[in-house]
Amino acid sequence: MGITAELFINALIAGILLGGFYAAVTVGISISFGILDIVNIAHPAFIILGSYIAYIMNVTFGIDPIVASIVVLPAFYALGAAVYELYYQSFEKHGQEALRGLAFFFGLLFITEVLLILVFGVDYRYVNSAYTDHTLHFDAFDIPLRMLIPCIVALLMVGLLLIYLARTFIGRAIMAVSQDQLALQLMGVNPVSIKRIAFGISIASASIAGALLIVIQPVEPSVGREYIGRIFAICVLGGLQSLPGMVIAAMLLGIVESITATFYGPSWAPAVSFGLLLLTLAFRPAGLLGR
Repeated sequence: MGITAELFINALIAGILLGGFYAAVTVGISISFGILDIVNIAHPAFIILGSYIAYIMNVTFGIDPIVASIVVLPAFYALGAAVYELYYQSFEKHGQEALRGLAFFFGLLFITEVLLILVFGVDYRYVNSAYTDHTLHFDAFDIPLRMLIPCIVALLMVGLLLIYLARTFIGRAIMAVSQDQLALQLMGVNPVSIKRIAFGISIASASIAGALLIVIQPVEPSVGREYIGRIFAICVLGGLQSLPGMVIAAMLLGIVESITATFYGPSWAPAVSFGLLLLTLAFRPAGLLGR
């Protein structure tokens, strides 16, 4: 096998693994933005918060960062429900959720970053686990476990969430809340309560995404800004309200970025990715699986 073919295979595998991680990062935005129509620009800050909590539990107690993220899921869910309640009482209740709501989440983004800087400083932090330094070696390609395990965990999380949304009453109510709130009210369901639950789930997903991020790379408080453009691009590219479309878009973006970075340099990867988004919106505005 030639060197070019080996490079392509390794880039393709790395792109798939990166795409799985992108799916974990984007799933919370897909719920808040795609389903609830809430532009939570602060979501990357919650992901970084999840990274630092996983870091604390790893350094202090030796707990695996992914296990730590699952332990704190209820706390992140409660945080998300509280943030939505504040958002609802301040803006949505009065029909002012557009620009003022966006400013609210921008403020939340910067406040979270500043608090993290005050507590942890601007130094990069990383975690240790049984798999972060191990790689599976095959004939033509290598698979680092620090990328493989986050990809598997991400796809498992999205899969479980899809089952929850499709097969439970609350899940179906979450999918319906953006389509016909009056119908939900006629069924005796409070749309505000459903939105609170959905937003809590979206922030809870940030706990796991943050742990996956710090497994893959060291983090500092402002690193989440690198993902703001990507996660909204993936959400739109896959189709609003479509989690399967989001996963496909995340994989596609990861593969495109990896191949571009391998053969043309990392600086070209974002340009090619967002060029792909523009082409998709030009020829299929609803996204890959949008309706």
